[in-house]
Amino acid sequence: MNVYLPIAEISVNVLLLLGLGTGVGMMSGVFGVGGGFLMTPLLMFLGIPAPVAVGTEANQIVASSVSGALAHFRRGNVDIKMGLVLLIGGILGSTLGVALFKLLRSLGQIDIAIKLAYVVFLGIIGGLMLVESLRSIQRKRRPAGPRRKLHEHHWFHGLPFKIRFRRSKLYISALLPLAVGFFVGVLAAIMGVGGGFIMVPAMIYILGMPTSVVIGTSLFQIVFVTANVTFLQAYQNQTVDLLLGLLLMVGGVLGAQVGTRVGARLPGERLRFLLAAMVLAVCGKLLIDLVSAPSDAFSLAVAGGH
Repeated sequence: MNVYLPIAEISVNVLLLLGLGTGVGMMSGVFGVGGGFLMTPLLMFLGIPAPVAVGTEANQIVASSVSGALAHFRRGNVDIKMGLVLLIGGILGSTLGVALFKLLRSLGQIDIAIKLAYVVFLGIIGGLMLVESLRSIQRKRRPAGPRRKLHEHHWFHGLPFKIRFRRSKLYISALLPLAVGFFVGVLAAIMGVGGGFIMVPAMIYILGMPTSVVIGTSLFQIVFVTANVTFLQAYQNQTVDLLLGLLLMVGGVLGAQVGTRVGARLPGERLRFLLAAMVLAVCGKLLIDLVSAPSDAFSLAVAGGH
């Protein structure tokens, strides 16, 4: 059964959209990511225009992240104080990102900008996470040696304006989570993602947060940042297809609850390995699409995306 999407101006199978929403919602609960890094490319593969896929996916991420965040909050796995600092940076970054999105769209470069951003960031983050997760798994299999610190200390750990985050057992500069939140907020606007695929490793390896509170805290800030992106995209760029978002949202809420239960049974190292593998798979598909020949002689001419 097909349904016509008014903003995307395309007909798509309803059951397919519901299935995609459920699958991405499960990923939100398992990995602590909004799932947009996978859903946005999948929507583009279905023929949804890139600007609409980005604007609408932010809307779906709100619903799935709320569901996952509530489940983690009940388990006490959310550092509210850290989440609020990340959120301040995220709101500022996402507001700037939507303005940049509008500028690129007016120049006719938004489609290529979205795809290039995915290839670059998914490739870097996926590669780093894959290497680190494999090393962690290997260390667990070896005989116990001298205990190592959870994270290394670098120059940025000596920055001023330090705050104590008791739930995460950290005493670090507020500038660090502000910067991380700002950067992820920009990406949320440009790429239609919650930013969890960057936020989660940044919280572990830069901020030094324990894995037990990273996923819930990530989902907490994703809820509000993507809500801001959705509002601004709808108001400034008119790229939010409500019907598409609703179908994805229904599946996402259901999937997130299942994913949260599954994620609680898997060790952190294996979760990071699985996430890295999925990130690299999506990156590879987008890269192939970018370098392959266009299907017709006019594809490059219209790639500006209207």
